Amino acid sequence: MAHTYRLERTQFLPLPLDEVFPFFSDAGNLEAITPPSLHFHILTPRPIEMRSGALIDYRIRLFGVPMYWRTRIETWEPPHRFVDTQLRGPYKLWHHTHEFTSVPGGTQMIDRVDYELYLGPIGWMAHAAWVQRQLKQIFDYRREAVERLLIQPAAARS
Repeated sequence: MAHTYRLERTQFLPLPLDEVFPFFSDAGNLEAITPPSLHFHILTPRPIEMRSGALIDYRIRLFGVPMYWRTRIETWEPPHRFVDTQLRGPYKLWHHTHEFTSVPGGTQMIDRVDYELYLGPIGWMAHAAWVQRQLKQIFDYRREAVERLLIQPAAARS
């Protein structure tokens, strides 16, 4: 029996939707918001045309082991939503929904990741031991990086 886990994060950005969505729709920015410890690198030649069906290849390192990751953009609904799923990579399932909503004073962004691990009970133990914590750390880093790259420059322009 597979165990599907969910990680969900909400972040308020004091910027209009038309400034926030373009940042996240540029796959190149993913390198800038991923912790350096993962050695994340996009392999797909740029610029990448974001659309339903787009394929994006990455390379990461987990515990020093290089891994390749391929995602497909399943849903592309600018400027409100897009969904990427892993076709090849470290997870048995990776379904990442990105949602953007205009709210008073800015944009609310929601990241929702549904994921499964390989190896049955061993995967469940790995989740409890380190995968869950690592994913939380990655998304904590993303939050800080987004603030540094989007909010601070906008505040400096004001």
